Amino acid sequence: MKNIRLFVMTLLVLLTFTMSSCELVGDIFEAGMWVMLIIIVLVVVLIGWLVRKFRR
Repeated sequence: MKNIRLFVMTLLVLLTFTMSSCELVGDIFEAGMWVMLIIIVLVVVLIGWLVRKFRR
């Protein structure tokens, strides 16, 4: 009985940490997506500015 209890408690703790880490990974990917989007927009604006500078 004691072994089953220990197993259930260990499984519960493991599931708790695993589920929260999945949420953390999802948040990290979401933040990375926004950062990459901002970087892409800045690069496109920089390229447009350089093209205008060299055409004059």
